[in-house]
Parts: sequence; structure tokens; C-alpha cells
Amino acid sequence: MSIQAPHAVVMVRPTKFTPNPATIADNLFQPREPIEPSAGLATKAYAEVTRMAEQLREVGVTVHLFDDHETDRPDSVFPNNWFSTHPDGRIALYPMYSPSRRTERRLDVLAALRTEFRVNVVHDYSVLEDDGLFLEGTGSMVLDHPQRTAYVARSFRSHDRAVEMVCRDLGYRPILFSTQDLRGTPIYHTNVMMSVGTDVALVALESIADAGERRAVRTSLEASGRDIVALGGAQLDEFAGNTIELTGRAGRYLVISARAVKTLTAHQRRHLERYLELMPISVPTVELAGGSVRCMIATIHLPARGAMVGQGAPCPAGC
Repeated sequence: MSIQAPHAVVMVRPTKFTPNPATIADNLFQPREPIEPSAGLATKAYAEVTRMAEQLREVGVTVHLFDDHETDRPDSVFPNNWFSTHPDGRIALYPMYSPSRRTERRLDVLAALRTEFRVNVVHDYSVLEDDGLFLEGTGSMVLDHPQRTAYVARSFRSHDRAVEMVCRDLGYRPILFSTQDLRGTPIYHTNVMMSVGTDVALVALESIADAGERRAVRTSLEASGRDIVALGGAQLDEFAGNTIELTGRAGRYLVISARAVKTLTAHQRRHLERYLELMPISVPTVELAGGSVRCMIATIHLPARGAMVGQGAPCPAGC
């Protein structure tokens, strides 16, 4: 079992889905014209999450699926932004940039995880919202668990001070860098421009403008033993960087949007398939909200109840 590719995840199925007008300013993956909420749109998003959960379960991934019936949480389909879990039994709760997203943090989700997994500490960083410091979970940080490294693209949603605090507490080495997309705009979340799996990493290196920072990211990934699949800016725009590696019954899968997989070259596909199986999933309605399949998944790295804490991963000092 790879601690980088968990076999269990959390997903949230929204009943009142709509692209969030409060996040459109810096999330250029959303359509530029606001989309009016409608029952039909919400029904399609509900069906896409349902189908995605079924596809994951069919290959042996455990999906903890929670329904959201609230009308004021337009982005609840993206739970990876408000919490993360860790192999040493920790959970972290994160400060969210948009006030419209802060009620996504749900105690019932945490309580459900405690029934099956060992949770030793919950770090609650949501108080940082009072100081205007934001860090949106594994949207802001792409975590390399074996190497204890956090890759972070600076943005309104990823503040350096919050990164330093969280990484110090959780025992990760931060690598921060600035990005820009094809339009010269900073990328709002790190996990739309890079993905780090067990043996391979997909990363839009050309979006890291500073040569020194770009070299630091490449060097760190190569030192970890990862093969690098370099993505172009057009592929980034189609969510090719927004992927996640999961473990099923028959091995490891790269969960990727059906829209994104179409942009991969034959060479890139062959490169990836040396290590794992591609699992394209169609979520065009959810993608209107500016995120894709990786954003829809909060990975569970917690030890099962009865397992030794930190089993299979180093435990940082103080845990």
C-alpha cells in the first residue's frame, strides 16, 4: 500500500450545487460569465458525484459519501479544501478565503471518520481567517507524504505565514513558488497545476515563472525518485494537472477528468501507464465551478482503528 495513493476517500454530494460567484474573481477555471443557479444544474452535479463514487467503488476504492442539503454552500462538492488527514493520526482544518465556503467545515464528517479511523489530534487553523490568512487544504498544498514535502503556489488562498505554521505543526518541508497561467494570471490553487503520485508527478513547470523556483520544484521531485510528466499551459486549462492517485483492488489508478485525459499526448499516456491505470471520469457540470476530480476528493491517510499510529510513514517530532 502506497501512503501517497490511499484506498479511502471522502466525497460530498451537493443537492444545491451552483458555480460560486464569490470565487470567480481569482478562479479563472470558472466561466467568466456567472451562471444562474437552476434545479437542472444541481441535478446534473448530484448525478456526476454519484457516478464518480460508483466508479471508484467498482475498482475497490472506499468512498465515504456525504450529502449536503444546505442552500448556502455552493462549493461543498470540493471537500479537500477544508480538511486534510495524515498517516500519524492527525486531521487539519483550514482557513478558507471566501466567507461563503467557511460553513463547509462539518463536524459530522469528522465524527464519522473517528468511528473507523484513529484520530489523535485535530489542528484547527480556521481562526487564521480573522487575520486574513488563508490556506485551502490540499487545494493550496500538494503534499508528498513519504518525503514530508508540501508544494505551494502562492495566491490569495495560500499565504506564506499560514503555510509556515501548518507545515511546522504537521512536519512538512514547504516549497513555495509563484505561478502564472497562459493569461499571465496567478493560479488560484496548486492542485490544478501539479499532482504528485507514488512514482510519477504531473506538473505544469512552465507556469512557474521564476527559473530558480522552477528548478527547486523539479529538483525536489527528481530527488524523491518521481518521474516527471511536464504539462503545457493548454493542458493545465483543461484540468490535466488536477488528478489524484488512488489504490484499488487491482493496484493504483490515476483519477483524471475525461476532459483532461483527451489533452494528454500519446507519449504522456504511455509514460503514465508504465506506473498505473488511467481512470477518466466525466464531471462537466462540476467543472463549471472551477475544479475537477482531484478537488472533489478528500483523501483519507489516517490509520485504521487498531493499527499502530504512524504505521507506514515517519512520525514528525511531537506527535
